Amino acid sequence: MVRTVKARRVMAAVLAMGAVTALAASPANAAPEGSWRADLSTVDGDDVNVRSDGGVLSLENSAWHRKPDSIGSQGYLLLAEQKLGKPVNRVTAQVTADAPKGTEVEVDVRGKLNSNDWTEWTPAEAGAAQLSTSVSTVQVRIGLRTLTDGVTAKVSDVTLQGELGPQANAIGAAAAPLTYKVFGTREGLVGGTTANGHVIKSRDHFVALPSGRGLAPKNTGNYTVRICRTDNSRCEYAPVWDVGPWNTKDDYWNPSATRQMWKNLPQGKPEAQAAYQDGYNGGKDEFGRKPANPAGIDLADGTFWDGLKMTDNGWVNVSYLWTGSGPTGVVSTAGDPMNVRASASTSAAIKGLAANYAKVNIECYVEGDTVTGKFGTSNIWDRIGPGHYISDTYLQTGSDLPVAPKC
Repeated sequence: MVRTVKARRVMAAVLAMGAVTALAASPANAAPEGSWRADLSTVDGDDVNVRSDGGVLSLENSAWHRKPDSIGSQGYLLLAEQKLGKPVNRVTAQVTADAPKGTEVEVDVRGKLNSNDWTEWTPAEAGAAQLSTSVSTVQVRIGLRTLTDGVTAKVSDVTLQGELGPQANAIGAAAAPLTYKVFGTREGLVGGTTANGHVIKSRDHFVALPSGRGLAPKNTGNYTVRICRTDNSRCEYAPVWDVGPWNTKDDYWNPSATRQMWKNLPQGKPEAQAAYQDGYNGGKDEFGRKPANPAGIDLADGTFWDGLKMTDNGWVNVSYLWTGSGPTGVVSTAGDPMNVRASASTSAAIKGLAANYAKVNIECYVEGDTVTGKFGTSNIWDRIGPGHYISDTYLQTGSDLPVAPKC
């Protein structure tokens, strides 16, 4: 299987310049309301393959290929949440960087909707990220990428400003998440490292999508999918921890107004599928390679073998849960996935798995078998999908009481 890395050309003015460049720089000493400067001096466990030397951000290892056939090396700095004094729906990024030819600097922004939910990561294309709704807390991710081993961009300053303007290209909230039938492939690569810094374990449980817009930070499930066999006999709820297959800027689940690339393709159709089946883009992916399959999602081994009981690559139904609405909960276990039951009983048929850290939508609740779990003892069971139930004692919802109506 061919795997690719995240490669988003967000701020074209910074890329391949070979000089210190500023985007839309503010006048000296100006500090507009709602502006702040990114802390480039602190690198911790949430960050991937970056270092800071005197507040200058660069790749830690500019020859680090996290997958056997990766194109270039990459890393990112995940900044702390920024609470703003006013609602904003647009964040501009002013970047100062020494970016040699073949290197990239990217800035992505997401907004906090409530204590559990976020908007998708939105690239600051042309220096500005237009969020899907107004928010009062944002988070910024600064990514670096190089196509040449041993060469890295060096970012010395990132200044950001939140603004409230017309709500362009907004994605309306949906009662149910978007769901599409796509081709799923097994990722494998045990011992390798995902785009969010997770080291892949044997029988691991996560997925990869061909866009960083739905990439959850390490050990979180902010962006989770439900993958089901086409007959819905088995499903798994798993976090998005990697970028791929084939493309890295193909958020195909979004409408053309907000899709980052390949805007003339039908919503829900991955570019790799169109290239493989229809000869789209000359039959090539964004890197000029011919896809060997129409894959729109990669599945970690545990998701593939244990969650879905798949024996070969094939078509699956994928629900992108963050595109839905309503109460949510985060699966919290000792590490092993939760069994998803057909009813509120520990003896009911197992319909699949819910991986640790997966953030699931709670449709309603019922009373059933009493279970003692991580969050106490209760007879409350949450329905997280059609005919899918898990005990509320393994869901972190922020409340000891049900957070959804009774079924």
